[in-house]
Amino acid sequence: MSHLINIFLEPAKVFAELREKPSFWTPMLLLAVLTAVSTLLYFMTVDPAWFAEHQAAQVLLQNPEMTSAELAQMQAMMPGARTMGWFAGIGALLVIVVVFLVYAVYYLLAGKITGQPMGFRHGLALVSWSSMPMLLGSLVVIGGVLTSSPQTPLESLQLTNIDPLLVQLPMDHDWSMLAKSFSLLNFWVWFLAALGWKTWFRSGWGQALVVALLPSIVIYGVMALFAII
Repeated sequence: MSHLINIFLEPAKVFAELREKPSFWTPMLLLAVLTAVSTLLYFMTVDPAWFAEHQAAQVLLQNPEMTSAELAQMQAMMPGARTMGWFAGIGALLVIVVVFLVYAVYYLLAGKITGQPMGFRHGLALVSWSSMPMLLGSLVVIGGVLTSSPQTPLESLQLTNIDPLLVQLPMDHDWSMLAKSFSLLNFWVWFLAALGWKTWFRSGWGQALVVALLPSIVIYGVMALFAII
């Protein structure tokens, strides 16, 4: 349990200990559950009528050619906020687990390419512990849900993201998706992932940073490309 505190205070020490005895269940489950709880809490407290109108407005904004009849039909088929909350909460939990498994495979392959003895369990440990700063993002959302109006969009509560922390872009803006998806906590996560790799394999910072940053460069690079074109 001391790792949960020391990953923020003495991360190099934590990764040195994980090199000999990798673990991942505690941080992975903590991140998955807290993400699911923050998502579920939002949908359980949001004003259902307002949320339905908000959704319809966002759909109409992105599809201005939609007729009133089509919009009404879509609204009739859409689940309510409470039902959506359960789907979103369970989905958030599953997404965290799946993403971590994918990252573990990525680190396994990166180890083979760089000639480093990276096992799947070590890969899971690296992605799980380096992602711990994202807990702060979920806590911020929970705090926002408990203190904000029930007529507040979920994206407005994610105050660690570029949007809404630094800019507030309309949903139909070319850069809206990237700005709403990019958390400033990513920089902390990338540093921890690079530190873990460097600590385990005594590599240089160059290799460690490339390994830690490559997936995000690809993901955000594709999003930026779509925004440009």
